Amino acid sequence: MIKDIEEKFSLLNLTKGKLPSLPFAMMKEYVLGKSYSLSLVFISEKKSQELNKTYRQKNKPANILSFPYDKKTGEIFICIATAKKQAKDFDRTWEQFIGFLVIHGMLHLKGMEHSSTMERKEVLFSKKFGC
Repeated sequence: MIKDIEEKFSLLNLTKGKLPSLPFAMMKEYVLGKSYSLSLVFISEKKSQELNKTYRQKNKPANILSFPYDKKTGEIFICIATAKKQAKDFDRTWEQFIGFLVIHGMLHLKGMEHSSTMERKEVLFSKKFGC
């Protein structure tokens, strides 16, 4: 079973920082399902700003960027440095905020847009995973 999860989930840390100890693969399976193939990439502020400028025309680093490639494949980029700066604004530790961002990004990959429905799902999933 672990092998199946790993085939549908990849994690890449392109920063010098340490990642929080969160069950990212289990979160993926719970929110997106077993058959969804997700790449989760942690990036620097510089890379986040480049991607945000290219794809959203915003010249600043984003805490998270989600890219759905099709109904069963997507990629999430998270900037740890930006998330650390924003965590207190959301009344969370930076580790909890990273978990929340992963959930937030996965809901976008499922096609959800910012709404009260999305917020309810975020609360539900955040409680389940302690973030």
